[in-house]
This record gives sequence, C-alpha cells and structure tokens, in this order.
Amino acid sequence: MDAPDAIYLCVSMTNSAISNISTDRILTGVALMLGFCLTAPLLDVAAKLASDSIPVGQITTARFTVQCALMAPFIWILGLSLRVAQELWIALLCRSVFLLVATYCFIAAISVMPLADALAIVFVAPFIVLLMGKFHLGEDVGPHRVGAAIIGFVGVLFVIQPSFAAFGAVALYPLGTAVAFAFYILVTRGLSRKVHPVTLQFYTGVIASLTCIPLMILAQGSGSELLDPVWPTGITWLWLLGVGFFATLSHMMMTYALSMAPSATLAPLQYLELPVATLFGYLVFHDFPNSLSLIGIIIIIGAGLYMIHRERVTAQTLITERAAPPL
Repeated sequence: MDAPDAIYLCVSMTNSAISNISTDRILTGVALMLGFCLTAPLLDVAAKLASDSIPVGQITTARFTVQCALMAPFIWILGLSLRVAQELWIALLCRSVFLLVATYCFIAAISVMPLADALAIVFVAPFIVLLMGKFHLGEDVGPHRVGAAIIGFVGVLFVIQPSFAAFGAVALYPLGTAVAFAFYILVTRGLSRKVHPVTLQFYTGVIASLTCIPLMILAQGSGSELLDPVWPTGITWLWLLGVGFFATLSHMMMTYALSMAPSATLAPLQYLELPVATLFGYLVFHDFPNSLSLIGIIIIIGAGLYMIHRERVTAQTLITERAAPPL
C-alpha cells in the first residue's frame, strides 16, 4: 500500500525547483519512482499470500516490526539524530495510528478482494485531502480540482459496487484505508518539514509495532480470525518477511526519489502502480477487475492526472505572478 504519497506532495508543492535540479538527478529520481511502482505491489502480494493462513492483525504487525529492524541500520549509516522535539510526539503518535489503521484495513481488504480493485479505491486519498483542505482548512482550491475530486469519487463507486456485491462489507475496507491515509497525509504535511523522512518512517514503525505487539498478545487464544496470532510455518515466514521488506524498500525508493526530482514530475508516474498491481494480481492470484471496476479505475486515474495537471497550472501561475515586476 502507501500509494498516494507522491501524489499528495504534488498537490502540496510547486515545481519551481525544476530549474535548479540537474537532469541526471531528475532521471535518477524517475528511476527510483519506477522502482517504487514495481516493488510496492509486491508488498501487497506478500500480504495477500500470507493472509491464507495468518491473521490480518499479525501481518500488519510483521509489516511494521520488520520495517523497524531494516530501517534501524539506515539511521546509523546516515548519522541521523533520533531526537524529536517534545511537542511533535503527539503528531508522531497520530501519524503512526493513522498508518496502522490504513494498513490493517487494506490487508483485510486484499485478503479477499483483487489487488487492483482495493488499490484503486485507496487512490482517492489525495482527493479527500484536497477537499478537507478546502472545506475544513480553508485552503484555496479551485473548482477544477474540486470537480476532479468529485469525479474521482464517482470512479470509486464503480469499483465498490461490484466488489460489494461479491464480497460484502469488506469492500468498504479500502475506503477506510483512504480516509485513514488522508489523515496520515495531513499530519505528515507538518512533520515532514521538521523531521528527516527516514527518521520519521523509523519512528512510525516503532510506535505502530509497540501498539500492535501488545494487542497480539492480548488476542492470543481469543479465537479471533483477524487478531488471534498463529505460529507461521514453512514459506509463510517468507511472506511475512516480504511484507516488511518490500514496505521498507519501496518507502526508501520514494523518499530518495522525492529528494532528487520535483514531486510534480514524479506524481503522475505513481499511477503506474495500478497496472503493475493488476498484472501481479492476475499472474499470482488469477484476479482481474471486471468491466465496471475497470471503468472506475480509469476514471480515478484520469481524475487524479487532471488534478495534478491543474496543480501544475496553478503553481506556474503563482510563479509567474511572483516574478512579475511591480507596477
């Protein structure tokens, strides 16, 4: 999962820095973002494979604990400080809880739904952020972008309708992921300027792990299909490790991609994750979206790309206005 990060960054940042970035750095950033699009769906594949015998809560726990173990060396190698201002801890806690809820809902969804259907619904998170920014935070959002967000939600209805008929209420889990991820994005907006992204991801994993592990201990023997942990056997260990490994790898690729190329350049590329997830879903699970879901996915992608285009137009207009000489 973790799909709409770069799309959000395009919504919240301008492309004014393009002229200050070398072509080689931009190409490296593009290559890393393409790597993200190839590796992020593997996280979902591993989670779906593990869900055949492992409870959703345990897979979620593995995702964050493995991430912590893998990212800890990067903190040391990069010489990053683990110190965080006291006033930021509440925001860090909220960010971790939102991502935890988003991850749990998504894994619960893909345990029964096709990967592409669930992921397409999650891609409405940037639309939710945009509408919350306009109507709750009072941000200046034009009618074009509001219209794109509304059309994106129409696309979600196309995806949810056949999924709801086939899988029941579980088809709404990806929508819960999108809402939780939207709040996660809003909290990240403030923290990203004050905490190094690698440190931020490490602490998010630590807090989420410290939340999950006690819950797993309390749920032991409860009989809950979603929470009662079981001892993995055989190849299941590989799937659990894969969930954390590909989550860490994809996050690191995106983090460094965004440090090398403008978000306005990278954000459209992230929609490649949807066809990649569709391909993996077909090859591994023989799942393929039906015609109604495909229409919805196309609508969501189209609305998202149009919203990114309008952000670029707005950013360029602001740049031009600021550069204009005073009358």
